[in-house]
Amino acid sequence: MSDLDFKAVIFDMDGVIVDSEGRHEQAFLEVVRELGYGATHGVKWEHYVGRSDHELWLDFVAKHKPPQPLEELLRMKRERVLEILRREEPIFAGLPELVERLAAVCQLGLASGSERPVVEAVLSLQDLRRFFSATVTASDIQRGKPQPDIFLRTAELLGVSPADCWVIEDSKPGVAAGLAAGMRVIAITNTHPASELQSATRVVASYAEIERLLVG
Repeated sequence: MSDLDFKAVIFDMDGVIVDSEGRHEQAFLEVVRELGYGATHGVKWEHYVGRSDHELWLDFVAKHKPPQPLEELLRMKRERVLEILRREEPIFAGLPELVERLAAVCQLGLASGSERPVVEAVLSLQDLRRFFSATVTASDIQRGKPQPDIFLRTAELLGVSPADCWVIEDSKPGVAAGLAAGMRVIAITNTHPASELQSATRVVASYAEIERLLVG
């Protein structure tokens, strides 16, 4: 199958569309510091890159048993992330141009482990929402990445076979999820070095490389 033989491209969001991995960590650290766990939270952030906030806070609650319910913790971090994203608008340079070029030749989907309000806030930046025919978030599926559910659901909404999809990811769980869904995966080195992403179908360092690969 040729690289140019496809019907849809499914984007991850954090670390692919928006430079937000560090901003998610910043929001989490600000919240736990305000809750009194600044020096004792015990969370290794790198273990949660590409995974959902729900998993992050479930582990935090199991470890510390804070008085705040899970939903409150999720809300606190979500609101902090939204503040940061709206203020800084950290869309990756070159991403809007890539999305516009791809939307002219195929359907686009978004499959994000973030919560729906965060996804909607990001898609409102630079009017990106108009390019995406389907968006699936962590709350829409049972199992998060590295399980394939989120990509399979996105393909279903787009009405295409998984084999006809390319996935664009930055995280190791995301790459694993895309491959498990039976899709081809482009890993971009925004978050991890190329050496940690070698299981992907292709590894690239720029959006221009993705455009050359998929648009020609």
